[in-house]
Amino acid sequence: MSDQIQLKVLQIFRDHPDINQRDLAKYTGVSLGKVNYVVKALKDKGLVKFENFSKNPNKLQYAYLLTPQGLLEKTRLTMYFLRRKQAEFEVLKQEIVELENELLEKREHDETDQCI
Repeated sequence: MSDQIQLKVLQIFRDHPDINQRDLAKYTGVSLGKVNYVVKALKDKGLVKFENFSKNPNKLQYAYLLTPQGLLEKTRLTMYFLRRKQAEFEVLKQEIVELENELLEKREHDETDQCI
């Protein structure tokens, strides 16, 4: 299970504990089967617990609640994801600077050729 999907699911459960797995699949962009696998894995790790809605006549409807360990894992994954994206951003900034310098050199070279 990828950290990115796990983080998305934990974030969605935090904000929408009453979401169903079909909608969760839609929001995460993965299949219903994959969502079922991820939710079960999160439960098995002790990061999420299920509770039936007490007043809901549909007893198949659950609330997905993050456990204290789940909240810690969500924070850890968020920090990891942020560090990774910041590193990617730094690489992209350097690539942009290099491309801009390349264009500037080409422009200067073209202008010199036109003057001759």
